[in-house]
Amino acid sequence: MHRGGVALAIATVVVGPLLAAAPALAGAPQPGPPGPNVFVEVSPSTVEPGFLVGIRASCRNNSVPATVVSDAFGRVQVQPQGGTLTAAPMVRERTRPGNYRIKLECRDGETASTMLQVVKAVQPSRGPATGFGGGAGGFTGGLLLPGGLALTVTGIVLAVRAARRPRTARGAARR
Repeated sequence: MHRGGVALAIATVVVGPLLAAAPALAGAPQPGPPGPNVFVEVSPSTVEPGFLVGIRASCRNNSVPATVVSDAFGRVQVQPQGGTLTAAPMVRERTRPGNYRIKLECRDGETASTMLQVVKAVQPSRGPATGFGGGAGGFTGGLLLPGGLALTVTGIVLAVRAARRPRTARGAARR
């Protein structure tokens, strides 16, 4: 490569980006970056009736509210927040277990959907009664603290009494 080629390469690297930006500076319309994807998400995706679900959605224009519709919670409006659209509806108490469609309806007519699974409310079972652990209850559970305190006091009294008792040497006669 000779000096002219090096100068041309440097000029291309330095001046090229400026020439590419020139139409934008002149006010000519430029194609913008592609808009955000249109989507809707629900979290958690599995829920019991009566619980809240978080909805995060996106339309091409996230500066205006959109609508989300589902048989699980009805019609709610998702509001602009942090560049996306959000809402937190409660799944109706009377919603039966099953899969429910969540449909986003944007103002420009675009839509997106996802699924929400509603499960039957489950009551936690009581753990097995295995002794004095966290499952202890009833009569013996109430005696642990007083019984331990009584044993400690008895031990201290016996230790003090033994310490005050005179000791005799071996082989010495008792009086």
